[in-house]
Amino acid sequence: MNFPLIMLILLIITGGISLLDRFVLRRRRAPEAQGPWWVEYPKSFFPVILIVFFLRSFLVEPFKIPSGSMIPTLLVGDFILVNKYTYGIRLPVINLKIMDVNEPKRGEVMVFRYPENPSMDYIKRIIGVPGDTVTYRNKHLSINDVPVKMEPDGEYTYVESGLTYIYSRRFTESLGEHDYKILINPEVPDIQLAGVRPFPYRENCTYDDDGFTCKVPAGNYFTMGDNRDSSSDSRYWGFVPERNIVGKAFMIWWNFNDLKRIGLSIE
Repeated sequence: MNFPLIMLILLIITGGISLLDRFVLRRRRAPEAQGPWWVEYPKSFFPVILIVFFLRSFLVEPFKIPSGSMIPTLLVGDFILVNKYTYGIRLPVINLKIMDVNEPKRGEVMVFRYPENPSMDYIKRIIGVPGDTVTYRNKHLSINDVPVKMEPDGEYTYVESGLTYIYSRRFTESLGEHDYKILINPEVPDIQLAGVRPFPYRENCTYDDDGFTCKVPAGNYFTMGDNRDSSSDSRYWGFVPERNIVGKAFMIWWNFNDLKRIGLSIE
């Protein structure tokens, strides 16, 4: 469901009826007469819809985390807030950037439209920016031939789809200005080659049983999930075009299963 488009349609309808009443219908009524319901209801809803549409389109938009690809940073059921303007001002619905503000940086958590199906929103961590060479071998990242700092941080257990317990090793990874936790499952191959699909600029990447190397093309970004061995990301479906960017995730505002997570910032 394209919620921004629905909001825009409602805004046009309620705003149009409000303008019609102000300049046409009101003059045909007695000074103290109430307008019909199909006029009064849209007039009442118009200011609310206008405020919500403006906030969601240009300032902050809420999202819900549907999968475990960003564990342990984000859990299934987290409701997060996304800054819509930090990566530039974009027109709603068509997502066309009309003003530059900041460029996405390595280590930031970004929401974007899934390249294979732009009607879906994905959330991953930015690993490579345009011009970077991203290498992932033996479960270890390197950017432009410089190994990314990664320190052991114990073990992590979580339940996946029913009663399946997943045991992983937790690490603290440092990329750009961000220190964050990632999960590595030593029993899973470095890269599942059967899952790699054709994608634009596929020729920029080389794969083998030990991992891959990708050169990020201009106007694109390379993303990965923090749950490294349980994430469908740029390793498998390719780069994120700049036009697909929605915004930067910055805070958890609700979780029905764990109220302690409310208000946590997203590193």
